[in-house]
Amino acid sequence: MANKILSTGVPYKNLPEKYVRPQNQRPNLSQVSEFEDVPVIDIGNEDRVQIIHEVTNHGVSKEIVGEMQRVAQEFFKLPVEEKMKLYSDDPTKTMRLSTSFNVNKEEVHNWRDYLRLHCWPLEDYLSEWPSNPPSFK
Repeated sequence: MANKILSTGVPYKNLPEKYVRPQNQRPNLSQVSEFEDVPVIDIGNEDRVQIIHEVTNHGVSKEIVGEMQRVAQEFFKLPVEEKMKLYSDDPTKTMRLSTSFNVNKEEVHNWRDYLRLHCWPLEDYLSEWPSNPPSFK
């Protein structure tokens, strides 16, 4: 079951076939227009502080963003068995860990794991949220 997510801690030597998009579905970067007014933020930059300073005007304090990032990293570093308690293939669930939108219907999955959480109104969904790590809620 752990092979349903990517964040297992086991490094990949090759890209699994179910994540390889056909050539005609891949972005064609030569067709991307350049806009002078669109800010470019290099999220591949290893200087995380620099990235945070480049993201502005979103209305969320740096402290809250930092805490959210810390808790998210803590969650994705949990043992696979713990994370798999939250895994679901059901795209209608309001809280689930998955690797793609609908793994049962998609021919090619997205290269990521994500934790889907509904949060408004908070009192309706908070009970579904993970209790591990304890700081999550």
